[in-house]
Amino acid sequence: MLILACGPLGNAGDATARIKSALESAPYIAAEDSRKLSRLTSDLGIRYQGKVISYFEGNESERIDQLTDILKSGEDLLVITDAGAPGISDPGYRLIRVAVENQIPIQVLPGPSAVTTSLLLSGLATDRFCFEGFAPRTSGTRKSWYEKLVTEERTIIFFEAPHRLQESLVDAVEVLGGNRMAAICREMTKTYEETIRGTLAELLVWSTGREILGELTLVLAGFDPTKQEHSVDEMVELVRAHEKAGEMRKDAISQVAKELNLPKRLVFDAMVSAKPAER
Repeated sequence: MLILACGPLGNAGDATARIKSALESAPYIAAEDSRKLSRLTSDLGIRYQGKVISYFEGNESERIDQLTDILKSGEDLLVITDAGAPGISDPGYRLIRVAVENQIPIQVLPGPSAVTTSLLLSGLATDRFCFEGFAPRTSGTRKSWYEKLVTEERTIIFFEAPHRLQESLVDAVEVLGGNRMAAICREMTKTYEETIRGTLAELLVWSTGREILGELTLVLAGFDPTKQEHSVDEMVELVRAHEKAGEMRKDAISQVAKELNLPKRLVFDAMVSAKPAER
């Protein structure tokens, strides 16, 4: 059986009794970081007897055959990552697919999740949400990524590295607008846990000139079409006015988006939807 163990985000007290028992009895344990596994079991006051196999992003492909052989032999294999659920922005998905394809039973030991924990901490809408993994590392790719989320109506959750937080917020403000509500959830369940809530513009100010450490999860409010204050016709007319003044279409769209405090994508879409004669 393939056993997927959802480990604590930081506070060992969040480990379930099922995970403790499974760690003690599993003959094989695929761990993202063996040192963190040892620390966790020590904090829990338990000992593992199984063979520990290193299983992280860098060697995931190399380990698949070895781990598949273990499962095919009839032995149980427990997978645990540094925090949260294996397979959710952590190693695990490929092994899950192997188990499914070989009709090997899968058991999930539910537990902490950075996704749902941050959603609840954010204070934003919880009825519909999506998880987008890690934000892209480079600004150009990240802006394009944000562009695709401009009209996403569900609450958006994603991970970001602390050293890229400020530049990521700069891109978010440029693409989504500074008024979009959001939250930064840092070091959840740990000693220095904090949640910063506000508009993207306010979060950018908070992040400026400050050393930011620890695990970060960002939550963005979804796009609310009912609160759109500016009509398509208004956006089109303003862009046309800028063009008549000599600006290029791209520059005109950017300027109108800034004037109306709107995502550029919305102004661009307004121009695309306008009648050819109006463009």
